[in-house]
Amino acid sequence: MRMAYAASGGIGRRGSGDQAAGADGVKDNLDPIWLAGDPPWLELFGKWLHEAVDASIPEPNAMVLGTIDAAGHPSTRTVLCKGVDAGGVTFFTSYESDKGRHLDAVPHAAVTFPWIAMERQVHFRGPVTKVPAEQTADYWTKRPRGSQLSAFASEQSAPIESRGALEDKAAAVEARFGGEQQVPVPAHWGGYVIEPVEVEFWQGRANRLHNRVRCTLVDARWAVTRLQP
Repeated sequence: MRMAYAASGGIGRRGSGDQAAGADGVKDNLDPIWLAGDPPWLELFGKWLHEAVDASIPEPNAMVLGTIDAAGHPSTRTVLCKGVDAGGVTFFTSYESDKGRHLDAVPHAAVTFPWIAMERQVHFRGPVTKVPAEQTADYWTKRPRGSQLSAFASEQSAPIESRGALEDKAAAVEARFGGEQQVPVPAHWGGYVIEPVEVEFWQGRANRLHNRVRCTLVDARWAVTRLQP
């Protein structure tokens, strides 16, 4: 079934798009001079993330993660970002999941933070490495116990015959560790960090004349460029 969508209005008078505020409520247009520091993307990303939190965007740290399998086929899914600093973007998962296998085969990924309600997006792309075991252990202690038990019980991405069977596995793990015993980090579970070589900021504007600014790491130096929409 094909779904059609009506096109929105055309370009108005010259300059009207430059003055129109997007849903982000910011009249000023995203500009390369907003990106400064080392790395230049970090401060603005942090500002936009905090503004997404303040705007009560659901799951503001959710990001769409794209990976490629050994055959060159792309795949996406939504994961939660658990840290961003100058070194990159961190998330945690099962190393035996589909994404884990993809990253073993092709250790590069892209993520998008889609703050659509604010007409903002940020894209990261770069090589991926596993975080140190001690960093995984530290994050694991901060997870709710229920999440620890589920991660321990689930063979992520493996088939299972029914929802009931999945709940039985979770119940067995809960019984194994009781209410007090510490749940250890599963051997197959841990973190990854995407080390950006490219970061792009997108800001929606009237008439689809959107703002795009990209930071690219070239020879250990960041270049900042405005792109056409």
